[in-house]
Amino acid sequence: MKIGLCLGEFAWNGGAASMADTVASVARTADDAGFSLIGVGDHLWQGPHAGGPEQPVLECFTTLGVIAAHTRRALLAPIVAAGHFREPALLAKMVTTLDVLSGGRAVLGIGAGWYEEEAVENGIAYPSLAERFERVEETLQICLRMWDGEHGDDRPFDGKHYRQTRALNVPQALTRPHPPILIGGGGEKKTLRLVAKYADACNLYPSPDLADKLDVLRGHCETEGRDYGAIEKTIILPVDLVGDGAKADELSGMLRGLAGLGVRTAIGIIAGPDPLRQVELLGEKVIPAVADA
Repeated sequence: MKIGLCLGEFAWNGGAASMADTVASVARTADDAGFSLIGVGDHLWQGPHAGGPEQPVLECFTTLGVIAAHTRRALLAPIVAAGHFREPALLAKMVTTLDVLSGGRAVLGIGAGWYEEEAVENGIAYPSLAERFERVEETLQICLRMWDGEHGDDRPFDGKHYRQTRALNVPQALTRPHPPILIGGGGEKKTLRLVAKYADACNLYPSPDLADKLDVLRGHCETEGRDYGAIEKTIILPVDLVGDGAKADELSGMLRGLAGLGVRTAIGIIAGPDPLRQVELLGEKVIPAVADA
């Protein structure tokens, strides 16, 4: 099993003046320790689960660019980009740029979004859930058009929500045929169908119904004619190992159990004021403990 990390909380020691150094140190340490992926949450405001809007948040893609400059191996991903935040062509260009400047290490992580207050208070459209899923699917279609061949697919795209007359994308992404697509969420009717149709990886929570979710995904793959085994199964969960030596062993044991379900990557959302120490502990105690799982 591989281990990734996600920066989702930013109330770090030293505050804003130290954030650049903290991000750089976390990135270098994680890359050297063998983390397979480094992600950043895609928010303008911190969520209520982590203290709410008054807590600090760094913009996702700018932060990923800094991380790219301090790493050489780890994949880089928004975990996950809200589909309604950006026009599809802009999102495709941002991921392409990250891929080019990182030497081919970008991942498009995407989902339907969930934080209504964040969007509405900032003047960002927040349509119904059904429409947000429609927009995610059209966004994926446009991204794939822009990554199709040297200059993209130049046939007009006339969707329900987006239109594009020319899918030009120069320079093209280094990763071929395109940067991997990871779709976040466990909705059985829509999200997992989109995974089966478009994604290279799913991203689920390690909840008691995880096995059932994977069975649903398997069924969608059969319907879509996809190889279920070709889709990487990833899970995401908050991680705080500081101050309790038993936590690393407990986490490792849980992850080894999930490997039996086919989970191949676990992404830890790093919590607490000292993210570097969390990364060090994961690298020292968890990565080697689950490497053969």
